[in-house]
Formats: sequence, structure tokens, C-alpha cells
Amino acid sequence: MTAGLVRGWLESGRLDLSLPGSGATLRRWQQLAELTEIDVVAGRLAEAHVDAVAILDELGAKPPASGELWAVWAAEDPNAVLNANTTGSGETDTVKLSGTKAWCSGAGLCTHALVTARRDDGQYALYAVEMSSNGVRPLPSTWRNPGMAASDTRSVQFSGAPAVPVGGPGDYLDRPGFWHGAIGVAACWVGAARAVAAPLYDRAARGATDGHVLAHLGAVDAAIAAAEAMLAAAAEATDTDPFDRSGSAQLLARRTRAVAENAVDAAITRTGRALGPAPLCQDAQHARRVADLTIYVRQSHAERDLAALGKLAGERR
Repeated sequence: MTAGLVRGWLESGRLDLSLPGSGATLRRWQQLAELTEIDVVAGRLAEAHVDAVAILDELGAKPPASGELWAVWAAEDPNAVLNANTTGSGETDTVKLSGTKAWCSGAGLCTHALVTARRDDGQYALYAVEMSSNGVRPLPSTWRNPGMAASDTRSVQFSGAPAVPVGGPGDYLDRPGFWHGAIGVAACWVGAARAVAAPLYDRAARGATDGHVLAHLGAVDAAIAAAEAMLAAAAEATDTDPFDRSGSAQLLARRTRAVAENAVDAAITRTGRALGPAPLCQDAQHARRVADLTIYVRQSHAERDLAALGKLAGERR
């Protein structure tokens, strides 16, 4: 279901979103939220594709061709190192990737991926790879949680696989768009939170509630509204300063992600407390959304991210 849904979105043009900072950033993030509200896993894969499109544009690389579905694999695992070996000089350089890349979502679904790898000089850079190339092999899945299981997240082994450099060393992390992409993930969290809270809204709409249920709904509604407002403020700031000349993109992204994570926590916890076990046990769609979002939001680093936010906020006073 997930693969077919993402492929349908791709073929219908629903993944042809405005680029961050183009003047329609809010609509971009709203569309990502809407897709993830439909299906959490499909929305997560869609976000990766549109992020790859934005990265390629920002770093001056060739855009994806029609029908290509891209992923972004930038997580670094000390036990799974990917190396980029370059031979030749100048325009005749040839890059081969060797090693293993962990946490590759869509490993068997995507046609192409942007991957970070360590160069011969020890620096990290970004490379484009075609999944059908010789030397690219998704490894058997070790995923054991039902949450996000449909994302096909597993390690990929590279054995002298050809790759194309995208930007220079450090460009992936240093560009303003890195933080714009981080907010795109937060937008997906907000859409997923709305989906998880849907049974709570439905219960209130039917009038089958007591004061406790309404109190939980009020808290959830306030948290989601705050996250949506934060996305709107972040979008306006991004469109006003797309190249982050103010140096505030990281602070803005971390604030937005923290508020979105609060909305996720409220939706999962309060919906469960208000409605009890029945939706989790008898509503397969709701149970799947809760399981998927519980894993997805762990792309946040929790207190570590809050500490980073606190440091930035303190420096801004």
C-alpha cells in the first residue's frame, strides 16, 4: 500500500512542491502535512523525495527525471561506514562508494538516493547514486518494530558503486536549506499528529464525551494549533530570508521541531488516555498511525535537541 501510494503521488504530480524560500514555503509544508495525515509512512517517504529535489537544486545539481523517486540517507553510524574513493583529476574524476550505509528508508522502493560518505581526506560529502547500479545492494531487513515497518528501512551495502558528487565537502550540512528540510520533517509530524488525534475529534463531534475527554481534546487542539502557527511563522521567515543571512534558520528550525514534537506527544498520549484501549485494539488504521508516528518522531533527539535549542535561545538574548 505505502509504495503504491507514494508512486501514485509521484506520477500524479502531488510531489511537485514549491522549493523552500520560493515564496510559497507555507504551502509546501502544508502539503507535506496533508500527505502524512493520509499515511504516516508514505508521507515520510514523500518528504525525503521532495527534500532531495530541494537539495539538488540548492547545490546546483541535475534535477530528478520524471518517474524517479529519491531518498536522502545522511545518518552516520560508527558501525556502518561508507567511504568515497576518488580517482582521476578534474572533470574526469570517478567516484566509487564502498562500505555500508545504515538507516536507509525506502531502500528497496527508491530509484535514486543522496548519501553522505567519507572522502579520502576524512571529510564528509554528499553523493547521488542510482539504486540499479552495480555494487548497490540493500541488505536483509533487521527491523523488528511494527511502527514504520512499511518504510523499508534497512542497511545498504555499496561495493565500488558509481556515484556523482553533489556540492563540495560539508555543503550538505552548511547550506541554509538543511534547516528548511528539518522544518519539513516537523510539518510531517504535525500532519501525523492530526491523524492520530482524529478519533478524539470524532468522539467529541458525536457528543459521546465527558469533561475529561473534552479536556484532553482541548489540550491536543491547542498543541496542534501552536505547531501549525509555528510552521506559518517559520515559513514567513524562510521566504523573507531564504539564504539565512540573519543566521536564525537553525534556531527557527529547532523551535518549530520542538513545538511539533509537543503536538505529537499530546496527540498520542491524550488520545489514548481519553479513549482507552479500544481504538488501539480495534481500529487497525489508528493503531498503525500511532505505531508509525511513535517511531517517526524519534528522528528528534529529544533532550539533546532541547539542549541545543536552549543554547541558541540563550545566545540570542
